[in-house]
Amino acid sequence: MKITGYRRENGTFGVRNHLLILPTSVCATDTAEKIAAQIPGAVSVPNQHGCCQIGSDSEQVERTLVGFGVNANVGAVLVVGLGCDGIQAEKLASRIAVSKKPVEWITIQGCGGTLKAIAKGAEIASRMQRTLSEMVRVEGDLSEIILGMECGGSDPTSGLASNPSIGYVSDKLCSLGGSSILSETTEVIGAEHILAERFVNEEEKEKFLHMVHRTEQRALDLGEDLRTGQPTPGNKAGGLTTIEEKSLGCMYKAGTSALFQGALEYSEILPLDKAHGLYFMDTPGQDIDSITGMVAGGATVIIFSTGRGTPTGSPIAPVVKITGNNDTYNNMPDNIDINAGRIIVDGAGIAEIGEEAFQMIVEACNGKMTKAEALGHREFGIYKTAGTF
Repeated sequence: MKITGYRRENGTFGVRNHLLILPTSVCATDTAEKIAAQIPGAVSVPNQHGCCQIGSDSEQVERTLVGFGVNANVGAVLVVGLGCDGIQAEKLASRIAVSKKPVEWITIQGCGGTLKAIAKGAEIASRMQRTLSEMVRVEGDLSEIILGMECGGSDPTSGLASNPSIGYVSDKLCSLGGSSILSETTEVIGAEHILAERFVNEEEKEKFLHMVHRTEQRALDLGEDLRTGQPTPGNKAGGLTTIEEKSLGCMYKAGTSALFQGALEYSEILPLDKAHGLYFMDTPGQDIDSITGMVAGGATVIIFSTGRGTPTGSPIAPVVKITGNNDTYNNMPDNIDINAGRIIVDGAGIAEIGEEAFQMIVEACNGKMTKAEALGHREFGIYKTAGTF
C-alpha cells in the first residue's frame, strides 16, 4: 500500500503542503495572522511566547517553532518578528533553513511598522504560495508516516475501545516500518512501570522513568499535587475516578507489540536516521500543547481519541478523531471521524475498528480532509516549563 505526498529536499515526506507564516513572539502574532489572511491557503500560528523567558524554557519554545517550520507538511516558511524579541527572526529562519525548504524573514520594526510589514510579508508569501502551487504529489511508502497519538476528554470508553483501536493502528504502522508517538506524561503515571518494560534498552527506559518522576516533582515543587488537575472535571463527570485509572486506559494507545525506540523531550525531533518505530514524548496532558509538541517533533498526522468529545485540530497536520462512546459519536457528528463505540454496543472487534482507523489515516495522508480540517480547527499551544519574567 502506498501514500502520496510531498518529497522535501532533505528527504522527509509530507502529506500536506502548507505555507507557514511563523511569528517569533506574541508581539508579531497579530501581524503574522494578517499576512496569512491575505494569501489563500497560508496558515499562521498564535504564538503567545517568545520573549522574556529564561534558559531551557526559551529554548523549548524556539525548538517548537523550529520543529513546526521543518515539519515535512510545510513547504515554505515566512518568519515574522518584531525585531527586539527574545527569539530573533533571522536566527529562527536560519535554523529552519537547514531543512533546505524556502525560508525568508522580516521584522515589523525593520519594515517600518505594521502596515509596511503586512505589505512586505504578503508580497513574499504570495510568491512562495505560487511556487508551492506548482508542486505535485508523488508516491511514498507507509513507512514514511509519522503518527502522533493523543487522547482528550477521556471517559471509560476510551480505555475500553478507542485507545485499544489506536494501539492496533500503532502496532500495524510500526510493523510496516512507520513511526508513532505516545505522549502525555501525566497520563502514564500509575502505568509507567508497565510501559517501562517495553523500552529497547536500559538507557531509554531510565530516560522515560526520569520524565515521569520530573513531572510529578514539578508539581510538588509548586506545593501542589498534580492530581488536583488530573483527572480533569470532564474526565470525572465521564466516569474516570483516579489518575491511575486514566493512565491504564491511555497506555493502550501504544499497542502491545512494538518496542519503544526512545524517550524524547518535548518537541524533540524523532531520530529517524537511527530507528523507525514507537517513541514516547514528554508532553503535558493538555491536548493542544501535547499535539503541538508531537507535530514539532515530526508527526505528520494525528489520531485523537475522545470519549466526551473534543473538536480540536492542528494548524499543519490532519487530525483524525475517534471515540469509544456511541452517544458522543451521535451527539457530535460534525467532529468525530470514527465510531469505536461499536465495539461496546455492537460487538465489533478492536481489529475491525483498528483497520477502519488505519484506512482513514491512509486516506488523510493521501489528501482527504478530516472533519477537524474541514471545520478549520487549527489550535496551537506551546508547553512552558517556567514562568515568563
